Amino acid sequence: MTIKHWGVLFVVALATVACKREERDFREIPPASTTLAVAVSDLHPGGGNPPAPAKTPYELNAYALSEGKRLFSAYNCSGCHANGGGGMGPALMDDEWAYGHEADQIYASILQGRPNGMPTFRGKIPDQQIWELVAYVRSLSGLAPKDAAPGRSDHMAGKPAESSTPRQTPKNSGVPPSAIR
Repeated sequence: MTIKHWGVLFVVALATVACKREERDFREIPPASTTLAVAVSDLHPGGGNPPAPAKTPYELNAYALSEGKRLFSAYNCSGCHANGGGGMGPALMDDEWAYGHEADQIYASILQGRPNGMPTFRGKIPDQQIWELVAYVRSLSGLAPKDAAPGRSDHMAGKPAESSTPRQTPKNSGVPPSAIR
């Protein structure tokens, strides 16, 4: 082999090794749901430290956050929470959280329900979807990273480019339908 061939082979090998493919986990493994060890307040029997909040990878995953947003609408959470602004249910966009703002606390609220209105969803929603809802609910008050949080609703997306719009016949033209043939 000539030096030219070795050079090409070296460049190809370097390009193969240097390229790192982005890894996306569309289906995260939910954290262990130990709802009995969830701290709801700073008060604990016998003193001591509260249990550590559960770490959830869903808040760092843009796909999981957008799925949580979709599920929030699909499960009609906005019926009570009014798209996070509060209605019959509490607001999710402010800094007042009656049962805690940590992910495991919100998970427990969705799973077990809360007195005076929040129904239990135990056995009705899979754990993975509850964690996606938790991530979205936390994003409503700015608790999720900005680079993962949904920017705007899909229905607000811009119109397609004019060059990709299919040709349509105007319905309100001055030519009678019998003349178009």
